[in-house]
Amino acid sequence: MSFLLPKLTCKREVDQAIKTVAEKVLVLRFGRDNDAVCLQLDDILAKTAHDLSKMAVIYLVDVNEVPVYTQYFDISYIPSTVFFFNGQHMKVDYGSPDHTKFVGSFKTKQDFIDLIEVIYRGAMRGKLIVRSPIDPNNVPKYDLLYQGI
Repeated sequence: MSFLLPKLTCKREVDQAIKTVAEKVLVLRFGRDNDAVCLQLDDILAKTAHDLSKMAVIYLVDVNEVPVYTQYFDISYIPSTVFFFNGQHMKVDYGSPDHTKFVGSFKTKQDFIDLIEVIYRGAMRGKLIVRSPIDPNNVPKYDLLYQGI
């Protein structure tokens, strides 16, 4: 399904997307095209892209092609999804230690749609961090690699 969504293949393209996407949530999915969990997430993103077109723009970023952002966002688990609004990194409280990105795939299309709506509404009010509407049981659990350092 990754062929249905636009890809950003270099740092310049990612920078350009962050700078130019205005009044919409920019969704960057960091992962690999041949990873099974990434393909599952891409399927959800592709199916919701049209419904969310007034609120969000979705791009895929291969972690091997843009190592600068992979390091910057500390992408150690894939897929990881990062959100921006008007060039500002949006953080989401998922009830996990990391608010900078969503790690793993969404369980349902509705979880992703609800999250984009909450980020969009919060960003329009000037918030930089919002509380996730996703049921905590649907948020993948993982351990931080550098916890306690």
